Amino acid sequence: MKDTAWKILMSGALFPLSVLLLWWYGASAGWWNTFLLPSPGAVWRAFTTAAADGTLAENMCASLGHIAVGFGLSAALAVSLAFLCGSFPPLLAQLDPTLEFLRHIPPMAVIPMLILWFGIGESPKIILIILATFFPVFLNTLQGVRGCDSGLIEVARVFGYSRWERCRHVILPSALPAILTGLQLGLGYSWRSLVAAELVAASSGLGYMILDAEQLSRSDVVLMGILVIGALGAALDYLFVIISKAAGRVR
Repeated sequence: MKDTAWKILMSGALFPLSVLLLWWYGASAGWWNTFLLPSPGAVWRAFTTAAADGTLAENMCASLGHIAVGFGLSAALAVSLAFLCGSFPPLLAQLDPTLEFLRHIPPMAVIPMLILWFGIGESPKIILIILATFFPVFLNTLQGVRGCDSGLIEVARVFGYSRWERCRHVILPSALPAILTGLQLGLGYSWRSLVAAELVAASSGLGYMILDAEQLSRSDVVLMGILVIGALGAALDYLFVIISKAAGRVR
């Protein structure tokens, strides 16, 4: 029993448990206005209510659907372009100034134009995810491709490997750790950008749920939405790590 308790404390649970206990005690003792910072019980009741009536599941599914489409498209585009630029330096020389210019434009800055062009439907959110995700994936993949040992590539060329075979059997395994790092970073960026987009222009999703609750002065729902976003983002990152380790073992 003592060993189990010690493992729990050393697993990183001590700090959040302490915060939870302080939060609960402070709300019960009246240290602050519970309208501004609801008690854990109020947040839990908001969670169970939203879960029971399907509101939470509906908004979570909407956000996850946007992530799946936007992140998938962005990852495919970024990885493909990085391999092309890494394999053909003249192409990189032509695209680098434009990509460097675009990299310094915050995705949030284009939200007004996206709303103007596409309204508040699905397209602005998907495009925003692509813009936020592209460069972390592209730059890490490009670094991995360019960091491949030139000696290994030359040996493969001597053995008669085609360009596609060199890419598949030499460059890709070498660049895989950098690609996975870029994808993990991009997944986090896509999640944050999606919630920001839903706060501005959306009719569904977790960001929309938070904004709607704020307009109704439901601070318990707002805080519940924030906690759900954090938990869901951490779960996605943990799932990605598991998939990455599995891919590494296959490699």
